[in-house]
Amino acid sequence: MPEQLLSPVMNTYGRFPLTLVEGKGSYVWDEQGTKYLDYSSGIATCNLGHVPAVVEKALQEQLSKLWHCSNLYNIPVQEQLAEILVKNSCGDQVFFCNSGAEANEAALKLARKYAKDNFAKEEPHVITFKNSFHGRTMNTLSATGQEKIHQGFTPLTPGFSFLPYNDEEALTELKTKQPDAVLLELVQGEGGVVPADAAWIKELAAVCKENNILLMVDEIQTGMGRTGTLFAYEQYGIEPDVISLAKGLGSGIPIGAIIAKEHVAKSFSAGTHGSTFGGNPIAATAGLATVTHLTTSNVLEDANKLADYIWAGLTELADQTEDVKQLRGKGLLIGLEVEKPAIDYVNKAREEHNLLIIVAGPNVVRVLPPLTTNKEEADQFLHVMKQLFQ
Repeated sequence: MPEQLLSPVMNTYGRFPLTLVEGKGSYVWDEQGTKYLDYSSGIATCNLGHVPAVVEKALQEQLSKLWHCSNLYNIPVQEQLAEILVKNSCGDQVFFCNSGAEANEAALKLARKYAKDNFAKEEPHVITFKNSFHGRTMNTLSATGQEKIHQGFTPLTPGFSFLPYNDEEALTELKTKQPDAVLLELVQGEGGVVPADAAWIKELAAVCKENNILLMVDEIQTGMGRTGTLFAYEQYGIEPDVISLAKGLGSGIPIGAIIAKEHVAKSFSAGTHGSTFGGNPIAATAGLATVTHLTTSNVLEDANKLADYIWAGLTELADQTEDVKQLRGKGLLIGLEVEKPAIDYVNKAREEHNLLIIVAGPNVVRVLPPLTTNKEEADQFLHVMKQLFQ
């Protein structure tokens, strides 16, 4: 028996036995030419589908001009992207980086700097929530409320504590603890696709405002139209002090960002934070084309109609089987809490029906269609889901 060759790539991912080589719209193809309906969207990254024409065209033009320059110089397309993000959010200024973890890292640094600048605090303290996920750097995994993410990396960065999500008593404890900031997702993605309760969020935002606590919303998975509006916070009637973004912002080109209100953003003065590749011409071009399309076309309106159609189909399915215990989420961020291990359904969908979906914990199937999906594709998906739960 021949000796198995060691991959030169570190084994940090539990990969499916599938090699994807091409994608367009809602579909991807493997190296044998087999076609799959991709309702994972690169984990909420390819919100406009694979290789969207509007982004491809902008990138092709930029590739012949300039790929990279230092942030020591002005980058016009970066300014344009910041302008459109500010125009369509409650924030005033933007910092660009390369990923979601880096965006949350920047938010956490900004919160600490703001506390020192304004309240001379020497013991930083940020509250996050149980079952949250904020990233894999030491700060962001320390901010993540899941023990499995912490394993092997203790001692964690000090200054974080976790409260129960959607819990009234947590708001009382928040007043007592008086942290510098609160960081939370409005739909806990990796934590099982759990949306925040609207009344609870409004009360939390009021507590933060009354006590000079920064409200920082992690929109890395929920942003860029994923939940039905450009940002999920718009559906809750709140205004965060800091918003973190990545994933869908660049349609697959790596880019992250935080958007902050002016009184907070000014704590990041020259030299306090930086990123070599953050908002470089290629990444910013992808971001600008993506956000422009999301804010000037009918894509969100159409996506919401398809979301209603998919939710109706899945609700009917859930009513017909005891294997689906609960259906939850927002927009095209959908979770099905199931009786059996979620991975069993994910594997069967891929192996027998050429459908790509993913998990969000041991017993939640996560569905993330591209915002550009159509009724024919949605019908294909719903047909497969009925077969999975027969």
